[in-house]
Amino acid sequence: MTSAPAATRTSSAGEKTAAFVVKWGFVAVTVALIVFFAITEPSFRTVDNVFGMLKFIAPTAIAGLGVMLAMTVGGIDLSVGASAGFAVSIAAWTMVVANQQGGVAITVVLICGLLIGALNAFLIVVARIPDLLATLTTMFVIVGLKLIIVNGQSISSQMTLSNGETAPGKFTSDFLWLDHGDVGPVPVPVIIFFLITLALWFLLERTRWGRALFAVGTNSEAARLAGIRVQWYRTAAYMGCGLLASIAGLLLAARIGQGDVTAGNSLLLDAVAVALVGVSVLGIGRPNAWGTALGAVLIAVMVTGFTMLGLPYYFQDFGKGIVLLIALLFSFTFSRRRTVVTAGSTTSSS
Repeated sequence: MTSAPAATRTSSAGEKTAAFVVKWGFVAVTVALIVFFAITEPSFRTVDNVFGMLKFIAPTAIAGLGVMLAMTVGGIDLSVGASAGFAVSIAAWTMVVANQQGGVAITVVLICGLLIGALNAFLIVVARIPDLLATLTTMFVIVGLKLIIVNGQSISSQMTLSNGETAPGKFTSDFLWLDHGDVGPVPVPVIIFFLITLALWFLLERTRWGRALFAVGTNSEAARLAGIRVQWYRTAAYMGCGLLASIAGLLLAARIGQGDVTAGNSLLLDAVAVALVGVSVLGIGRPNAWGTALGAVLIAVMVTGFTMLGLPYYFQDFGKGIVLLIALLFSFTFSRRRTVVTAGSTTSSS
């Protein structure tokens, strides 16, 4: 007589525990790491270090927000790292070789980002190539095109061009301000990161366009029958991803002050990681801007803390892998278990 109520209580307790872990697990891990590093390394808890971490992670976070945008329509973009690297080289070529001002370089790079996004959208939406294959192909095309444009070499001020002349231009001060500038005590990259996150949160959570994007990602056929222009929204998502990747590249270019041909090579994995982590944060279970931002902050805390502790660089990749593994467990295992438990409780009550 008492076994059924006891089983019900156990099931309810298990459900609540799973829900708590899924919702607050990553927040708890982030806070725990911050506390640990703040105790073991006093310099970690300084204001300068906090802004330094956010400045360091800003390009990765912005590229991750681009991946997150593609994920809202049920896709993914593997070309974000290549797009960011392309932006670095194009910005450098425009200022150093073409001798143009920073504003011109920014405009050219943003247009290139939109064109890359449009190419991805054409391959996926019009040609109906699977997103993984389409964006992987785009990645190789962009990398090859970049090397052709810059003759396979990094671009820097006073470099010798292929015709034997010295490059006439340089990285302008207004362009370098994107990384080296501050507004009060806050670095410019941190402000850009925050404003983009806020804008995407508002778009996705507070507008009908955001609801339409999620509807397309959840069930494109149902969205089409509901009158949503599925192809238009998927195109917009991939173009937005290309634009955000190019912004990430602009910040990288301003940071290194030259057109390094290897820039952006490691950005893809980190960007995808923070986007996937974002799905798990707060148990939302879908791509979201603040979750992606928190995922980026978690990686920044981990990398900075490991560096201050003097751990070898390869521990950083190991730590990122563990974070991503936990994120996937939260997203696909714990969330599914919670859904099953909830469904079972509903059936029992009925």
